Formats: sequence, C-alpha cells, structure tokens
Amino acid sequence: METPLPCDHQALRELATARMPFGKYAGRRLIDLPEPYVVWFAREGFPPGKLGDQLRAIYEIKVNGLEFLFAPLR
Repeated sequence: METPLPCDHQALRELATARMPFGKYAGRRLIDLPEPYVVWFAREGFPPGKLGDQLRAIYEIKVNGLEFLFAPLR
C-alpha cells in the first residue's frame, strides 16, 4: 500500500529534512536530489519502507512542480 503525500505540517517538515542514506548522493536532503535520479527510482523501483515512501513523495512533488512547498522550510 502506497503512502499518500504528506498532508500535515509535521510530515512535510520531516520530509524536508530527510537525507539520502546511501549512494552517490548520500547525505543530501531528499528534496535536493536531482529530478532524474528520483525519476530513475520511480522507473526501477523505490526502496522498501519509510525511505521508499519518502522518495515516492519527493517524486510526486518534483514531477508536479511543487518544490515551492519546501521554500519556507529551507
């Protein structure tokens, strides 16, 4: 079951501060990951668990041009 996009302030704050735990972009905030990298995950499969849910939300935010939601949280 897929987790919906964050719909409350706390979930959005948590998403804004979450960091990539591995790979080329380890340590980078998920919201700062390059869109092609996030699209690659969407095509190849998101990791299981919370990270996958967060990446899925980041993907939806990026492809729908909603990055402005994070401006006040930066």
